Amino acid sequence: MAQSDNPADPFKKALAEATKVMADNPELTVSYSVDPAGISGDSVRLPQVSRRMTRDEVLLARGTADALALHHKYHDTGTHARYAPQGDMARDLYEAMETARCEAMGARDMPGTAGNIDAKIAADAQRRGYDQIKETSEAPLPVAAGYLIRHLATGRDMPAGAANVMELWRPFIEEQAGGTLENLDEMLADQSHFAKFARKIIEDLGYGDQLGDDPDEMDDESEDDAEQGQDDQEEPDSTGQDEDQDEQSEANPDQSQEDQQDASQAQVSMDEMSDQEAGEETELPEGEAPLEPPTPQPISDADPDYVVYETEHDEEIRAEDLAEPAELERLRAYLDQQLEPLKGAVSRLANKLQRRLQAQQNRSWEFDLEEGILDAGRLARVVANPTTPLSFKVEKDTEFRDTVVTLLLDNSGSMRGRPISIAAICADVLARTLERCSVKVEILGFTTRAWKGGLSREAWLAEGRPQQPGRLNDLRHIIYKGADSPWRRARPNLGLMMKEGLLKENIDGEALEWAHRRMLGRPEARKILMVISDGAPVDDSTLSVNPANFLEKHLRDVIAMVEKRRAVELLAIGIGHDVTRYYDRAVTITDVEQLAGAMTEQLAALFDSDPRARARVMGMKRAS
Repeated sequence: MAQSDNPADPFKKALAEATKVMADNPELTVSYSVDPAGISGDSVRLPQVSRRMTRDEVLLARGTADALALHHKYHDTGTHARYAPQGDMARDLYEAMETARCEAMGARDMPGTAGNIDAKIAADAQRRGYDQIKETSEAPLPVAAGYLIRHLATGRDMPAGAANVMELWRPFIEEQAGGTLENLDEMLADQSHFAKFARKIIEDLGYGDQLGDDPDEMDDESEDDAEQGQDDQEEPDSTGQDEDQDEQSEANPDQSQEDQQDASQAQVSMDEMSDQEAGEETELPEGEAPLEPPTPQPISDADPDYVVYETEHDEEIRAEDLAEPAELERLRAYLDQQLEPLKGAVSRLANKLQRRLQAQQNRSWEFDLEEGILDAGRLARVVANPTTPLSFKVEKDTEFRDTVVTLLLDNSGSMRGRPISIAAICADVLARTLERCSVKVEILGFTTRAWKGGLSREAWLAEGRPQQPGRLNDLRHIIYKGADSPWRRARPNLGLMMKEGLLKENIDGEALEWAHRRMLGRPEARKILMVISDGAPVDDSTLSVNPANFLEKHLRDVIAMVEKRRAVELLAIGIGHDVTRYYDRAVTITDVEQLAGAMTEQLAALFDSDPRARARVMGMKRAS
């Protein structure tokens, strides 16, 4: 076999063998690729090492190899899946802590791996700009939790960028979960114990609602059900007892009469008990009280004390169900007339936004293909050996994977006229542009079914006007476009916003919570929620019989919940009104001409890989 002329090959071969030994799996397949490193079954993919073998390349390859080998050695997929949470943020925390556990176990058993993995963490932190972050809002909580677990388990200082992220979140984590973290050392060696420990930390951090059912409790219930079934099978059959009694009667006539008398008395007693249980007015024994009905679930996750008088008249409805297809087409044509004078500005906006987003897509190449662009870098092989086939390559785009954007539009009466046209234009441009960039978009709207109360208020009046009734109107939440629907199919639906009589009152807090719940049910890893509104929530029927800040307080509570959970990135565009008093990340525009400066920068910044640029734009409070 000809000796390779690549000076990196001996290192790569040695590293591959060391990875197999460390993973305790001689059958492991180790490869080097420009694609992201990872492990799948018995295959490990490591970062490519060039001929130059720079120090950074070598350290990154060694650190990645050690981290993946330790994960293979100490991680059991079945145990991990058994305790895995359901919600996105909870799952990210769970995954990060399990990765930290495997690396910490390796540092204890094989101290030489600790320095290598430090180099990998330092490279990742530098690539993600963690050393430049100054606010927790920019630092991912799961990453910080994983760093803290590794730091506490090994006692090693984290690299600078990683330490910055960890220290930003550390006071919060230790305040919420400090008591649980004291047991860390006892949990590391047993993955199932650590999984329960991780779930407890997730609960401490406020994401217990994303954990799902406890698998251990489900097992206990299954065992109880099995035991109960076994007991039921062992109970003697009543028919069999009757037959035995008949046989005994025939064998012993003297005893038969007494037994039959006792049996008839027992039967009467059972019948009396049955009648008492069936009676509607049976008196309970003294000192006992009837079982109370279960406590109803709170209307709002953000504020359990938020009150709604009635919910049966609320509706969640698709736009196409609120108007006939012909009417939607007519209304869409009217919206297009509103767009006509702005056609040039809108086209420039769409093109600018698309260029900004596509410019941030990471490009890579697929090599050793049978067709495509001739790979000049591999022509030397053909010259050296003419029988070697030509090699081709193809450039591929890595899109913004697993991302969904929801646009939540205020459909209140105060938006009538120019503001609702601008909101519809925003939705139109964003949906079309993001779909071109392979980002899924959902468009939602919110208003009420009636002015000044509707059926809820009528019921309240009929029942004597109870004090503090809470929200006193019928909600209407509209789905203009589902995330999985193509834009061409949903295009006419936006015309519905031009329909006379659609826009009524706005209860922003419940609408925001509704949109947030819909997003949590999506499979995408990254979720962005953009609210387009003209200011404060207003519903005359509700505010006339409740405290003046009733709806505003609930909106602030919902915003605080969304921002605390961090499962969804939240920002807002104010149409003609300043919404920065509610939303931390918000801009205000007064005309469509400002869309290019506000909406483009805001949205493109969310996809910016440079955290400093992202922080600079997201810190902007309003468009000039």
